[in-house]
Order: sequence, then structure tokens, then C-alpha cells
Amino acid sequence: QVQLVESGGGLVQAGGSLRLSCAGSPHTFSRYAMGWFRQAPGKEREFVAAINWSGDSTYYVDSVKGRFTISRDNAKSTVYLQMNSLKPEDTAVYYCAAHVRQFAAITTTRTDFGSWGQGTQVTVSS
Repeated sequence: QVQLVESGGGLVQAGGSLRLSCAGSPHTFSRYAMGWFRQAPGKEREFVAAINWSGDSTYYVDSVKGRFTISRDNAKSTVYLQMNSLKPEDTAVYYCAAHVRQFAAITTTRTDFGSWGQGTQVTVSS
């Protein structure tokens, strides 16, 4: 299991940018594919972006392609989500998550992720 702590959420106007960070356990973080999910009020938690353990493969949900970028710094045991051109529909609690298995392939399936952070609120005003 990986301990995860998100930061970087906040209130921003439409068109603005935010960068979310997720710090993980230093000794094991680099072995896990990581993902970002989000959950808006009254909706199910949905996949946003994922990155493999080495950082050379990424995947995005269509609604954020070209606007969001996932990256990782294994030396700092941190994964990032750079969010540009934010829209009101991006408003949600954002969660980072670690895959249940070490060195697994990239995935978008929520149940493949076994460790979750506490979430950070992102609010985009129109």
C-alpha cells in the first residue's frame, strides 16, 4: 500500500490553471502506476488521467485531453496534474490513486487502484 496526500486545489475562474500534487510513500512510490480521478456532487467518481510507473506512458479521458497533463517525479515520490483552460464542469473533488500491483501496466479502471488520497477540492467559477 502507498500513503498518498493531495494538495493544490482551490477556486479559479474559467480559463484559469491549477496544478495538483500528490505525495506518496518514498520507498515504494516509484513502483506503482498512478491515476487521478474526480467526483462531482451527485455523480460517480470518474477517471481523469493515468501514468505508468516509469512515467513514459500516459492516458487521459477525452474531456481533458489537450488541457490536462499528468506527470511524475519519482525522486520526489510525487505525481502531478497540471490543469489548464479550466471549465466549470471540471469542478469536483480530485483524488490521486496508486495501482494495487507494483509495475503494472497503465489502467483507467477504478477498481485497479488500491490506495487513495483524501481528495482536494477544485472549483471553477464561470
